[in-house]
Amino acid sequence: MSPSDDVRIGLVGAGGVGERHARVLSGIPGVTIAGVADPDPRRAASLASRHGAPTLPDARALVDAVRPDALYVCVPPFARGDPEMVAVEHGLPLFVEKPLAADLATAERLGAAIAEAGLVTGTGYHWRCLDTVQHARELLADRSPGLVAARWFDKVPPPTWWPSATGSGGQVVEQATHLIDLIRYVVGEIRSVAADGARNGHCPPPADIDESSAALLRLASGGVGTLTATCLAPDKHSAVLDVAAPGLAVTISEDRLVVHDRNGVHDLRPRVDARTAVDEDFIGLVRGCPSTTVVPYAEAIRTHRVACAIATSSRDRRPVDLDL
Repeated sequence: MSPSDDVRIGLVGAGGVGERHARVLSGIPGVTIAGVADPDPRRAASLASRHGAPTLPDARALVDAVRPDALYVCVPPFARGDPEMVAVEHGLPLFVEKPLAADLATAERLGAAIAEAGLVTGTGYHWRCLDTVQHARELLADRSPGLVAARWFDKVPPPTWWPSATGSGGQVVEQATHLIDLIRYVVGEIRSVAADGARNGHCPPPADIDESSAALLRLASGGVGTLTATCLAPDKHSAVLDVAAPGLAVTISEDRLVVHDRNGVHDLRPRVDARTAVDEDFIGLVRGCPSTTVVPYAEAIRTHRVACAIATSSRDRRPVDLDL
């Protein structure tokens, strides 16, 4: 495609995340929602009607009926697999929301098929689109960070599948994966993890996820770190990454960057709406324009491996080495 071509999007998943992407995409010049697929026909019809699009029961029916130029997959983690394979079979550019799946095996299988098909891909790790994150990465590029401390303190989200390990993969896999990706992007790879978790009965049965998690991280750079997460809070209390390097400390969140250096403290706010930018940049990829911020599937799976390793370590009570 050329930079001026119209792009017709097939949207799979009409929940809150799908609604957000549809809203952003429809605001990009030359982009239209060509069809919406969701197993809940009322939810699909509600979203589709706002964009003048037809509703279909699933990804295969959607692609067969409307022949979109790209496919967005915004279904819950447990429902991953079939929509992505439809994109593979039709050679369609593919955007997949995070996490890639509730487990690692599904993501690995899809990653191999997507790579073999040579698809243009993007994923929902939108924090990389933040100009403040880019700035933090530049500040840390010529240093050797010695310590990272990531924390995600939040409430239990409303979807019924979320407190189930087979539904979401757990909080680290479904939510704190953003922080894992951020660590990998601004500091470097994570080589090993040792984690544990606790359940306080906050999530009623049949919930089976850790409601609080703590992981020790060994970085490839030689540094160490921690990742803590909990869903016991009454609301989203914090999602933040602290990094310490020689002569520098930075605190990164989605809405600010605080830099402590020898010249004092600098409080910076993003000039970019990352949730908009990730869709704009992916559409650019579909049109043949390069992007340095969209995270392709092959890169996202490296983050997913770390998140799943933390879940495995917590479940089995043993350290897990990673060969990303």
